[in-house]
Amino acid sequence: MQKEVHENILKNPRIQTGNIIKSFFLLFGFLGSYVGILVFGHTKGGLFFFYILAGMFMIVLFVNAFHDAAHNAVFRNPKYNKWFTNVLELFGSNSFIWKKRHLVLHHPYANIQHWDIDIKQSDLARIFPSSPFFNYHKYQHIYMFLLYPFYTLNWLFIRDFKDFFGTKDNYLKRVVTIPKIEYIKLFACKIFNLFYLLFVPMLVLQQPWYMILLAWFVMHLSGSALGVIALLSTHVDEHAHFPMPPEDGKMQTTWAEHQMRVTKDFSADSMLANFLFGGFTHHVAHHLFPGVAHTYYPYITRVIRRYAAEYGLPYHCYPFWKAIASHFRLLQKNGREENLFRTGEL
Repeated sequence: MQKEVHENILKNPRIQTGNIIKSFFLLFGFLGSYVGILVFGHTKGGLFFFYILAGMFMIVLFVNAFHDAAHNAVFRNPKYNKWFTNVLELFGSNSFIWKKRHLVLHHPYANIQHWDIDIKQSDLARIFPSSPFFNYHKYQHIYMFLLYPFYTLNWLFIRDFKDFFGTKDNYLKRVVTIPKIEYIKLFACKIFNLFYLLFVPMLVLQQPWYMILLAWFVMHLSGSALGVIALLSTHVDEHAHFPMPPEDGKMQTTWAEHQMRVTKDFSADSMLANFLFGGFTHHVAHHLFPGVAHTYYPYITRVIRRYAAEYGLPYHCYPFWKAIASHFRLLQKNGREENLFRTGEL
């Protein structure tokens, strides 16, 4: 499969060029939305429209261009990819820590208890069935529906600080030493993000400060609502596989088989979904070929499907709405305290 993909698909440079064009289009779309806030934000309609548009571009730029650049997949030159990942600093986060948690922990140890910190991000949600159970988990399939739209706000004000300063179950700091300059960048970029997205509009627009604050808040809610479709649809459904870390450090499956067991595609045949979510709709291809531009993935997925059918390999693809519904069924299932008598397993 690797040989066929490299010889028949990856040698087409036009597909790579398409990813570069798309990446800059999304970047300019976000910057253009911000200009729209300052130019047309004097009316409530213009203010909310361009803030919401900025939130949409922020998420689509992240899951497409930034995500690919973090994998050195937008440009052939790694230096250019590194420069492009600085868009995450534009969003008030830290590209260094995100790349470490994603490339060092999530990709090698996808869905493995403790080590995949992209899957478990808070005790509020019991994703792994072997995680500690708290009574409030009984209602997680209800309250997480209300909390997921706060995803980017949580990232901006909580998650980064947990990665940098947290001590409880901080598996990231077990394997990564954070340079001092990244601590300075963390605070500087968050201040800059709030400055240009909140305080500059408050200074230049003829709008009450609370109206601008509300529009900024709606920007994060709308962006998060779009983003969680990708984040919930690829690894964490009711049939997901969550291996425990082997005591001897040796997995029972090969790396490639593990990636196929714990990863799923969603809406892979939808042109709109592919444009919005990039390498997430074809997530199996992404995990098998992580250093490849997502514009190649529709072609690679055809090869994966053929090999999966021929050799009995696990491959699954769902419509996004089925994937989302299955995620909430996972939350409902893992919201039950383990009790053999109640579940009737005896």
